[in-house]
Amino acid sequence: MYLTKEVKAEIFKKYGGKAENTGSTEGQIALFTHRINHLTGHLKKNHKDFNTERSLVKLVGKRRSLLDYMIKNDIVKYRELIKELNIRK
Repeated sequence: MYLTKEVKAEIFKKYGGKAENTGSTEGQIALFTHRINHLTGHLKKNHKDFNTERSLVKLVGKRRSLLDYMIKNDIVKYRELIKELNIRK
């Protein structure tokens, strides 16, 4: 499995402050980015996997809405996070 408890805790520790802070916007965006990168790699090998493609589109939409929320509340953190995660836009 690509996303274990340890990997998840590490993501939230790095971006959310603490491993238990799973509700932070930055941590959720980082987690979604990790999952999106994994699904993108999967779809490059399995281009006919339409269920995974649908899941990827939904994840991108969730991440986009969280990024929009972050723009409204703290533009400086938004710019730092985008640069750190290498997200376009």
